Amino acid sequence: GGSAEVALAPDSNINRATRSDTLGTVIGDFILDEDARAKSGVGLDLRGQGYLRLGLLPGASLLVRASGSGTLYRRADFNDISTGLQAGPQYRWGGNQLTFSAGPAWRWYGGQPYSRTIGGNLGWQRPLGRRGQLRLEAGVAQVANRRNALQDATDFTLSAAFDRAFDARTGGGVQLTGFREAAADPGYSLARGGVSFYLFREIGRTTLVGTLGYSHLESDQRLLLYPERRIEDRYSASLAMTLRAISLGSFAPLARLRWERNRASVEIYDYRRVAAEFGLTSAF
Repeated sequence: GGSAEVALAPDSNINRATRSDTLGTVIGDFILDEDARAKSGVGLDLRGQGYLRLGLLPGASLLVRASGSGTLYRRADFNDISTGLQAGPQYRWGGNQLTFSAGPAWRWYGGQPYSRTIGGNLGWQRPLGRRGQLRLEAGVAQVANRRNALQDATDFTLSAAFDRAFDARTGGGVQLTGFREAAADPGYSLARGGVSFYLFREIGRTTLVGTLGYSHLESDQRLLLYPERRIEDRYSASLAMTLRAISLGSFAPLARLRWERNRASVEIYDYRRVAAEFGLTSAF
């Protein structure tokens, strides 16, 4: 099985950059290059994933997953492409599901290699009553940054999520996340924690999904150039609508609106962003 999505994506800030034309440093204000400031544009969003499950033993199978995503612009300097492959055993007993997975991932930005990652994850899922579900996941990965060796890092992730159906057509959930990046340079090492909420509603053959999120980030030390240590508070919201009543084969129209606000102590990371997506989505 798998899924695919293609959409046009107008975006007020495609590079998630500051709108300021200067950057304060310990040796004075620098004038930022135009490409380092917020740029708007319309891109083509492409996302897809597929999986194959092979039975090994009763209650055990091998799960192989491949995924890819990309946002492409007429100006290739801002093209952002990622792909990954993971494989591992999956066990089921009672209502429990335990999944081990590991594999590589790659990212290209502006047509050039940006990072290579090799890591693994452990996920556990079990029902809570007739309407609820608990999901726990932990992961570790080694990241090689192809642009800056000081950003080579070991990443640790941890998340817990609870999903609940309120009735046959409405549901929601909450997720807590933790992230630790131990980089070669302590100025790039950071920790981040966050919480997000979602709510969905089926109206006829239309699905509405709304999300709200907040995260807080702090770096271990300040980088030599900046006057302050990096500290951020990020707020996000989105609203999506899938119109299956006017589907085209297995594809259905999709509209999504996103909003982000990142408040940062270091000016270059402080940004606002509003983006939309209009396209087609399919699951098979």
